[in-house]
Amino acid sequence: RPDQPSSAARGHTQSVPPGSWLSAPAIACCFCLNNMKIVVLDGYALNPGDLSWSGFTELGELTVFDRTPAHQAVQRAAHAEAVLTNKVALPRSVQEQLPALRYIGVLATGYDIVDVEAARYRGIVVTNVPEYGTFSVAQHTFALLLELCHHVGLHSESVRRSEWSRNPDWCYWKTPLIELAGKTMGIIGLGRIGRQTARLAHAFGMRVIAHSRPGSPPLPFDGFRFLNLEAVLAESDVVSLHCPLTSETRGLINRQRLACMKPTAFLLNCSRGPLVVESDLAEALRQGVIAGAALDVLSQEPPPPDHPLFSAPNCILTPHHAWATREARERLMNIAVENLRAFLAGRPQNVVS
Repeated sequence: RPDQPSSAARGHTQSVPPGSWLSAPAIACCFCLNNMKIVVLDGYALNPGDLSWSGFTELGELTVFDRTPAHQAVQRAAHAEAVLTNKVALPRSVQEQLPALRYIGVLATGYDIVDVEAARYRGIVVTNVPEYGTFSVAQHTFALLLELCHHVGLHSESVRRSEWSRNPDWCYWKTPLIELAGKTMGIIGLGRIGRQTARLAHAFGMRVIAHSRPGSPPLPFDGFRFLNLEAVLAESDVVSLHCPLTSETRGLINRQRLACMKPTAFLLNCSRGPLVVESDLAEALRQGVIAGAALDVLSQEPPPPDHPLFSAPNCILTPHHAWATREARERLMNIAVENLRAFLAGRPQNVVS
């Protein structure tokens, strides 16, 4: 059942007494002597059954819940010394009700679901998994872009409906077909995924420009330039978002900034849904302000059935699965295990700040 643990493992545990203030090495020593209690609050997306939790069972007594409603988070993690979460939020109010908690492992790169300041105050180590999905997300970004350029699915269905069989000509196309070579790709956020997306764009013969945080190293491509956000939007034939969600980037792409883009341009978002004001994007697509959009993320997930982008023209939506190749999920699992193992050894890694 989804509301019951899907697995549990061996071991006896001893909780750190409430209110204890221990350094990481001291905590590790305590846990090495006594198998720790580990709770995964929402494990199904990472492991629907094709991976193994055995790496965690070697470290303690493991309980895995496929899904956890927010109101059950405290109850399920009540005695946990380590909590692993992907989307179940751990704000201050939840952390304060978990006296044994000493470690939070985020099963993702983004960690805005955790109140990191509250965790730091209580001496709780928070880690994330920063590099597992770089290749998969960049690959999916280009899958979306190529679908906008060729509408392969549409044409495949057309052939299956016998439209080719009935056609008087030997070929046809139902939408304009677009070549990427010579076009400009604008990357917003030149981190690991942004840089890999830029490499793919370069391989397709595209010119790459970018807007990113200060200090990002340039790319070794002819014609590459860093520009301000408005200039990237204005010059790009394709704009791809790869920046984290912060107070500064929330609503980054809105009505005014969409108006900066070319009417022939495409917008891609495989980063975080709230970067885009979705009602503004839907209106821009209806009004022809831009030519098309493809998004793997939305501001509310799952989205409501009346979401404005569902009826927007030339808009491709996928269900936040750019990260979810088996290879990427296996990489995520392995790194998450090593994060916890390193914490237990007194050498925490991938600690967020």
